[in-house]
Amino acid sequence: MISKNTIDTVFETARVEEVIGDFVVLKRSGTNLKGLSPFSNEKSPSFMVSPVKQIWKDFSSGKGGNAVAFLMEHEHFSYPEAIRYLAKKYNIEIEETVQTDAQKEQMNERESMYLVSEYAQRYFQDIMMNTDEGQAVGYSYFKERGFTGETIKKFGLGYSPEGYDAFSKDALGKGYKLEYLEKTGFTIVREDGRMADRFRGRVMFPIQSMSGRVLGFGGRILGNDKKVAKYLNSPESDIYHKSKVLYGIFHAKQAIAKKDNCYLVEGYTDVIQMHQAGIENVVASSGTALTPDQIRLISRLTKNITVLFDGDAAGLRASIRGIDLILEEGMNVKVCGFPDGDDPDSFAKRTPHDELVAYLENNAKDFIQFKASLLMDEAKQDPVKKAGLIRDMVTSISKIPDRIQREVYIQETARIMDISEQVLVSTLAQLATKDIVEADKKLKEERAAQTMKPVKDEFTAEQVRIDILDRVERKIIEILLLYGGNTEEFEDVYIKFDEFGKEFEHTERKEYKVYERIYLNLQEDEIQFANPVFRDLYKATIDYYMAHESLEADAFLNALPQELQQVVADIYMQEERYHVHEWEERKQIPVKHKNMTIAAYTTEHIVDLRWLLLGRLVQDLKLQVTPDGDNMEILMSVMDYNTLVNYLSRKFSRLRSHFY
Repeated sequence: MISKNTIDTVFETARVEEVIGDFVVLKRSGTNLKGLSPFSNEKSPSFMVSPVKQIWKDFSSGKGGNAVAFLMEHEHFSYPEAIRYLAKKYNIEIEETVQTDAQKEQMNERESMYLVSEYAQRYFQDIMMNTDEGQAVGYSYFKERGFTGETIKKFGLGYSPEGYDAFSKDALGKGYKLEYLEKTGFTIVREDGRMADRFRGRVMFPIQSMSGRVLGFGGRILGNDKKVAKYLNSPESDIYHKSKVLYGIFHAKQAIAKKDNCYLVEGYTDVIQMHQAGIENVVASSGTALTPDQIRLISRLTKNITVLFDGDAAGLRASIRGIDLILEEGMNVKVCGFPDGDDPDSFAKRTPHDELVAYLENNAKDFIQFKASLLMDEAKQDPVKKAGLIRDMVTSISKIPDRIQREVYIQETARIMDISEQVLVSTLAQLATKDIVEADKKLKEERAAQTMKPVKDEFTAEQVRIDILDRVERKIIEILLLYGGNTEEFEDVYIKFDEFGKEFEHTERKEYKVYERIYLNLQEDEIQFANPVFRDLYKATIDYYMAHESLEADAFLNALPQELQQVVADIYMQEERYHVHEWEERKQIPVKHKNMTIAAYTTEHIVDLRWLLLGRLVQDLKLQVTPDGDNMEILMSVMDYNTLVNYLSRKFSRLRSHFY
């Protein structure tokens, strides 16, 4: 586990503009930087970076946060992966927290295996590029496949020499331990103690994780020896589990997220050739049958998969096998085939980019249409085959977890196949498994629980727009973040009595820190925020002010849990949104700066919150009145609260009905 000291050092060192600048072209806009959103297609820049506050905000998608949040959103890193990436970028040594000897040994072992694998990738590429054997065998093979030098470098392709133990000897000579050469599968130790390289005489395809670490390799033999496997993969290890890895995911992840679709192919060269042709949202299942773990890896990036299969019967069967599994994981699936004799590699190689894009778009069929087209080709006039294939289609539909989606597909199947919808529904019921029944039961329970939930717990973006309480609470948080450390002069109103005992108001002006004023007022009335997100953020903000007197935006943001960072980034960057579109320059519309009247602005929103809560309290009390009960105490409380509401109404010239 990464130590807190390392995490703090990373946050202190990393500059958000430098990190984002590696991925987005940024231009100066006043004190900020702006650019085109990396999360959506747009022509006018709505992506803003604040070097002062060390945060970013994408107004087109609503995303925002600090440098770590950007890497998690854009690169789909986990939190530890983002920290490690930044540590590497800024040459920060990573310290691990105190661990048991067993944990240290396991961590060191995994890291050693990663280091061996990354060394192997460099070694294989160096052999291919800088030796006669590598050039004559490995490099010539890739050039024959049509791969450019840039593509070869991008995917880290290489060549393992024919020598019996050439790689193993070189690795040992560089200080890598035989133990880890064995565990990663690069070296095989014979019974007589001799070493042998697993991948000798093969072109090498490094297999990377989503974060870019080398996990293992696929090696292709170039000879015609039928006794030797054409492709050989690294064995299973602590760092490489082929059922959980997708070839090309590191290079494809950004394109998949941006295009909201993933093309799934079978082989390494299919992926590489498609990339070279300009189609980058493509991955392969690394020479293994598609697995649920691989599908879930894609689901982190998109819910849409298009399976690309070869034009032969084997490719067709492989595609059919994967469809049900994809549907079962709740994904949307389409299928696209190529002409007989073609596969994604050969078709992409000979097809111009625009034509390739058009072909994929025009020939991708929904899985129902795909299976229906199979029916026309295979069943023809055979009623038994036709019945079997219809049942097969319904079986696929039964894998879909979502009930509404299943019903839509049943209707579509009935229309395409010209068969009674009732028959299909009946068949679906017969095929229903225990998993589907449980899924439906869970759905009902979730809906029932949602119905019973208090409205205030159902915090959605829509409610932020329509719920005045949320708006007021958010405004108070906004004031705390933007102006909490300012010292302002506030009015304190006291009730006093003159010499005749007549009540009158006495006003005194006194200086407070804005955060102190808010805290004292809310504490006095024992007010607690209704929205749990704002409640947590209010506490975190007040605690920070109590400890530091002022608020440093970047330090405060980095100390927050990930779920609160988005809200803070939204508030900070909201002030910049007009500047993003250059409204002041182009529209001649001045932006109102609230810090001209911070004290009045703060007081107004504190009163708003009190007023709203009083109004709702009155409503709750009225609901307790019963026709036959003793309601005197309740009615007296209502009168007292109404007196206070009326006082606030007169003081600020507002109508009570504005809120309730």
